Amino acid sequence: MSLPLFDLQGDYIQLDMIDADVRYYPHFFSKNMAEKLFKTLKNTIKWQQDDITVFGKTYPQPRLTALYANNDNAYTYSNITMKPNPFTKELLLIKKELEKVCTISFTSCLLNLYRDGQDSNGWHSDNEKELGHNPIIASCSFGQARWFHFKHKNNKNLKQKILLQPGSLLLMQGKTQECWLHQIPKTQKKVEPRINLTFRLIA
Repeated sequence: MSLPLFDLQGDYIQLDMIDADVRYYPHFFSKNMAEKLFKTLKNTIKWQQDDITVFGKTYPQPRLTALYANNDNAYTYSNITMKPNPFTKELLLIKKELEKVCTISFTSCLLNLYRDGQDSNGWHSDNEKELGHNPIIASCSFGQARWFHFKHKNNKNLKQKILLQPGSLLLMQGKTQECWLHQIPKTQKKVEPRINLTFRLIA
């Protein structure tokens, strides 16, 4: 499977955010390739739904997740520890293309499947110790477009949002995770499923 990409020459939008380096590639994957990858990932990834505990109450996480990697390093977030599956052929091909615009070799990919508008991901930052200082997070979107919100940790008046289109890449680096929170909010609109791939380096 080849991956024709539009933006390897650096065609991206730099988001206007202080204390952050966030770049948005709206058409990183071609429309045809994005549709093929969505179908393949939806049907072949080993999706799971973990329980999370918030303020003493336990309930199912409002999305499906999976972890894939080229090593055996587990990943812990929100008191959930995930053990990785080996990278699939499709994930390895995506990883190879991402590394053409990034400065590191990714070891792991955390995947999220948002089944409908009630699936979400609350305010958080990807600042777990396994990710190291100023981690680079490469976030690919397939399927339904969904809004992605940012808010500054120290200045609540600083906010940003962007509609992540299918086939897009959102690259977060520098002090982004140290200084900003992000979320995928619920929506009352009728929406189709969305798959999000977040490639990262887990030490």
